[in-house]
Amino acid sequence: MLDWSTYFTDKEVVIYFVLFLVCVGMLVLLYRLAKDVYLTGRFFILGAIPIVLFVAAFFFEFLFPIAQAALAFLGVLVVVDLFMLFAIKRMIRVRRRLPKVFSLGDENPIRITVENLSAQPLWITVVDELPIPMQKRDFEVKMRLKGSEEKEINYQLRPKVRGEYEFGNVNVFMKSALGIIERRFVHEYPMTLPVYPSLIQMKNLELKAFDKVTQDSGGVKRMRRIGHSYEFEQIKEYVRGDDYRSINWKATSRRNQLMVNQYEDERAQQVYCIIDKSRTMKMPFDGLSLMDYAVNSTLVITNIALKKHDRAGMMTFSDIVGSSIKADRRANQLNTILQTLYREKEREKEANFELLYRAVRNLISGRSLIFLFTNFESIYAVERVLPVLRRINTQHLLVVVFFENTEIKQYAEKDADTVEEIYHQTVAQKYSFEKEQIASKLKQYGIQTILTKPEDLSMNSINKYLELKSRGLI
Repeated sequence: MLDWSTYFTDKEVVIYFVLFLVCVGMLVLLYRLAKDVYLTGRFFILGAIPIVLFVAAFFFEFLFPIAQAALAFLGVLVVVDLFMLFAIKRMIRVRRRLPKVFSLGDENPIRITVENLSAQPLWITVVDELPIPMQKRDFEVKMRLKGSEEKEINYQLRPKVRGEYEFGNVNVFMKSALGIIERRFVHEYPMTLPVYPSLIQMKNLELKAFDKVTQDSGGVKRMRRIGHSYEFEQIKEYVRGDDYRSINWKATSRRNQLMVNQYEDERAQQVYCIIDKSRTMKMPFDGLSLMDYAVNSTLVITNIALKKHDRAGMMTFSDIVGSSIKADRRANQLNTILQTLYREKEREKEANFELLYRAVRNLISGRSLIFLFTNFESIYAVERVLPVLRRINTQHLLVVVFFENTEIKQYAEKDADTVEEIYHQTVAQKYSFEKEQIASKLKQYGIQTILTKPEDLSMNSINKYLELKSRGLI
């Protein structure tokens, strides 16, 4: 029979037996709580101390009891830390607040409220499980919470794809003052939010469009009225600058002061937005495709047109005709167009403009203002579809909207040092100049044109709509 007394004293046996029971208890506890317990970097730093001491004890025997004491002290610290973290069943309360819907391409605010329900201070790390399309895997916020303290985390997300975004749980990793063990609280907050065309942009531009003060070059411009509208609004007192031809002589004789008739823009005109969703509109700029820029702009124009008491409609096309909504002023027209735009997707094939012409003849009755969102990359592409655009323009007021390639334009404006850079810059300048030639060619045939940067699309489209309406061309 093995005699332990030849190797250990009775006191050492008791100490090792107690340490063994402590380790077994810790292992059992860690096994049961393995899903919610994590070892921090501080644990491994402190654990390295007894390991180094035990290794050194092979050469210096006097270090062996010190290594034993260090190991025992580490075990006690771990037990105390676990007790501090698990003494209270629930120590953290978390609430996530999201908007009802996300706006495509805009910064959408998100708030997470974290409350410490215990009396002791806590060091926590909040990890929110963000939607997969955001491709953001390093989101975490570290903070210190005093006893019974509540803090709010504010951050923003910019979705770049329409569709449904699924949020997962909110994970809170909590440490005590010792910071050796970390406990995870999983707050189940599965949420699904749709990403609609930019509602934020729509509301901001609506305020600018109806602002009575003329905006600067970065905003919506109030256009001087050219011509004369016959939509009567009211009779008002004459002030300097009013058109003397609008003086109402009967009202002037009754009031014994000059009175003039005030007119407003004509109402109930048809405004259509047609979106090309062929492969040329899949080109991305700042994370959004050209079609997504057109979708946001369509929603903005629809909203302004309805606020101006016009009738708004839309259509999409590529190699086939997609969605089509007849122009109307119904109360739910904006929501109908919004839901339709939400579901639209790009297609891989070329656009069929002959098909577009037939669809326009079938859908649109009466002269209308048509915004055609497309993209031309060469003069040849324009010349191929120009006969169709001219036919549409004879029946309606057509505005062709296409895009500058901002990255190529920026490259063309850089300084070139080498022969290769000069060659590349020359090609880029030729490409940018060809875009301007396309705009000039369309204008030669009386077609209204907008050549714009993708980020300025909505602003420039609204300016064009207000300009055409003030000039009485629609």
